[in-house]
Amino acid sequence: MAEAKKTQDIQAAEEMRDEIAEVQETAPEVNLTADVAAAAETESLAKAGSKEPKKEQTEEEAEADAETTDESKTAKAGRRSAKAVREAEAEEARQEAKEHRAEKQAEADAAPKPARRQQPNPLHQHGKKYREAAKTIERGKAYQLTEALTLAQNAATTKFDSTVELHINLGVDPRQADQMVRSSVTLPHGTGKQVRVAVYADGKDAEAAQSAGADIVGTAKLLADIEKGKLDFDLLIAPPAGMATLGKVAKVLGPRGLMPNPKSGTVTPDLAKAVTDAKAGKVEFRIDKSAIVHQAIGKVSFKPEQLEQNAGALISAILKAKPSAAKGTYVKAIATTTSMGPSVKVDAAATVSAIATGKK
Repeated sequence: MAEAKKTQDIQAAEEMRDEIAEVQETAPEVNLTADVAAAAETESLAKAGSKEPKKEQTEEEAEADAETTDESKTAKAGRRSAKAVREAEAEEARQEAKEHRAEKQAEADAAPKPARRQQPNPLHQHGKKYREAAKTIERGKAYQLTEALTLAQNAATTKFDSTVELHINLGVDPRQADQMVRSSVTLPHGTGKQVRVAVYADGKDAEAAQSAGADIVGTAKLLADIEKGKLDFDLLIAPPAGMATLGKVAKVLGPRGLMPNPKSGTVTPDLAKAVTDAKAGKVEFRIDKSAIVHQAIGKVSFKPEQLEQNAGALISAILKAKPSAAKGTYVKAIATTTSMGPSVKVDAAATVSAIATGKK
């Protein structure tokens, strides 16, 4: 027993001696680690103390840094950056300006533009013959009626017998019913054109019209031809009783100016006299949408005095047809011309005064 206990004591002593040796071996390493850490801390403190103090930032630099930080934060957060927002706002402003300009242009296009009257230059817009004839007429000058008609005759450029026309601009409003100018007149020497007269009548009226020189006379057959668009006449005359039937073809006759009318003397119970007057040179005149009367008064082959008499009869009839609602100057302008020829301006005031004085 004593020997076993002695052996245990020896083993315990050896184990203790081993532990003490192990502790002594690790102690220098622990001391070394602590010394290194202390030296590193001292070095960092020395470096920090040796650096110069940081300069204060200006306001612009601070704003730039803040903006950069905001941009990075916004970009990192998954939203649009401030630069993208500014570009989007600029693009929106450009689009608004573009739309504003488009609206202004649309308003300008929709606004009524002042009427621009083109002044034709006969020396540049027509053929050689026309230009030569136009040189004989002084542009802008108003001639006396006789002189103007003579100039128009001499300036005729066609090989055929041209028609002499008179164009009269009236100071009325064609849109007003009480200012409409429409009537008829018998030219003393006719128009030089063979007028084809049709009469819608039967029985004794038809016989009388035929004897007076009517070219076409009838009722049922004439009505059927009109419905088909077969209009082989220049003037249609009818009695008052026949107007109810002719109303069926008013859409065909009206646009062509062939519908009989009491104001023009083509609706009358005396058919024979109406036919005789039409063959003798009776013409109907009316203003167009521009308040102008266009009427043929003869041919170039007519004598100057014949043309003057026809023109005087037409102007006199227009003066008689003056509506009571017309105010201001009634006859504003007069011009004469020939087929495909240059026009000649007529002194309207002097012409109207002379015709009115002649009437008295």
